[in-house]
Amino acid sequence: MPVNDDAAAVSEAPAAARGGGVQSVERVFDLMEIIADAGGEISLSDLAASSQLPLPTIHRLLRTLVALGYARQLPSRHYALGARLIRLGEQAGKQLGTLAGPQLKRLVDELGETANLAMLDGDGAVYVAQRPSPHAMRMFTEVGRRVPLHNTGVGKALLSTMGDAEVARIISRTGLAPQRTPKSHATPEELLADLATIREQGYAVDDEEQELGVRCYALTVPGAPVPIALSVSGPLARVDLRFAARALPVLRDAAEVLGRELARN
Repeated sequence: MPVNDDAAAVSEAPAAARGGGVQSVERVFDLMEIIADAGGEISLSDLAASSQLPLPTIHRLLRTLVALGYARQLPSRHYALGARLIRLGEQAGKQLGTLAGPQLKRLVDELGETANLAMLDGDGAVYVAQRPSPHAMRMFTEVGRRVPLHNTGVGKALLSTMGDAEVARIISRTGLAPQRTPKSHATPEELLADLATIREQGYAVDDEEQELGVRCYALTVPGAPVPIALSVSGPLARVDLRFAARALPVLRDAAEVLGRELARN
């Protein structure tokens, strides 16, 4: 006798779930993460190949997500993330900023320059928290501001965690515009060479690429559940090589502390 889809969804046994969780819930989040990793839109066949779930199961879960507004079916019959996720993402970003607050304060207290926290957002980065410098002349970035990956310290730090092929796919979608300053990378080859240096040295430098007269040092937070980066930025007159020698150990330690805190939450 055929089984009703709704009954099947309810009766999925939790025994096979990781850590004793509910299998259907884990599958829903796996599907949404696959869609996100694909750039926010994916075909059903690619979703099935990536998830290795049976098509009837994927259909059932997607139908529920679409009905609730957490997924959309496009005219192309591809599936995309739904608008109801925006509110959840905004609240999660605020909580992330709150958790990072003590480390941002520490960076400002010890280094005297503006400290920022940004996270990967599709093909860009979004600032989720900031602690301003006490100096009258200081950098200010509005929380919630979305910036490119190729010409910002946090963006390049995030890009450095990806392989060159993935970076190339992002560039093919976004291009290298806008060229904010004459020091912004003008070609993919320039950017990839910079990313190789970042991977080797363990931190990124925005050397007047986003704004003339401003330098920024950034690195990623190890062990974070989502790709995030910490940075300190300020005017060239204060943020020089001597500043870097003093700042980078503090920045690394703050990132490691934050990573451990995120792993516990």
